[in-house]
Amino acid sequence: MNPSTLIGIFASILLLVSVLFFTAESPESFINLPGLAIVVTGTLAATFISYPLKEVLRVVRLVGLVFRRENTYMRDDIRELVDMSRLWFKGDVRAVERELEHTRNPFLRTGIQLVIANTKEDEIFDMLRWRIARLKAREHAEAQIFRTMATYAPAFGMIGTLVGLVNMLEVMDAGDLQVIGPRMAVALLTTFYGILLANLVFKPIAVKLERRTEERLITMNMVLEGISLITKRRLPSFIEETLNSFVANYHDEIRDNSVKPRPDSSVSAAAKG
Repeated sequence: MNPSTLIGIFASILLLVSVLFFTAESPESFINLPGLAIVVTGTLAATFISYPLKEVLRVVRLVGLVFRRENTYMRDDIRELVDMSRLWFKGDVRAVERELEHTRNPFLRTGIQLVIANTKEDEIFDMLRWRIARLKAREHAEAQIFRTMATYAPAFGMIGTLVGLVNMLEVMDAGDLQVIGPRMAVALLTTFYGILLANLVFKPIAVKLERRTEERLITMNMVLEGISLITKRRLPSFIEETLNSFVANYHDEIRDNSVKPRPDSSVSAAAKG
């Protein structure tokens, strides 16, 4: 389970509980099923009109990724690239092919297969960069669906507000508060539901998916760099150090305050010597 998602869910529940129990005389006053139905049904209807059915269904299955802590397996890919670079540097093509049988990264497997086939370096890069661009475009479109839903939800909340106001005006002449009250509740709560769904459901899911795409693109670019170094027949030790830089985590890229500087006197003595 993704810990940040758990924290967000807990904070959201705490917010809703605070709203329901500490800002209203009755928690039931914030529950209005017709208003919620207007927002949810309208948002789903507009989404299905906007996108093909297969894209919407595929995106629904991605919601589980928000709750799951996904591993990019970058270090496993580095180890496999370094091992295969050692075999390739020795000229043992058969051993490289055997290693490929156990490679679970299809992007890495394709790149090494192209290297084994003596494909030109430029053609390898064009193929792999095209796959990176395709993944980026596809996953960006998936996140965009949730961003679109985040714009639809408040809009249908406003529609529910208009419906509630129209119904309220129709019975205004009667002066019956028991009738006016529920109509007014629909008018106000639909906007509340729309904003809540947009900012606590749809937008956070979109951001999570975008962050996932960024991490996957970093992994693919790391693999691309490793394959580039293999085609240039660089030393395996150099390839390993280069690829490890992709996973190195520095708080500050230009200054490491944990390292003690040399005393000024020793620096001056070294310069004079």
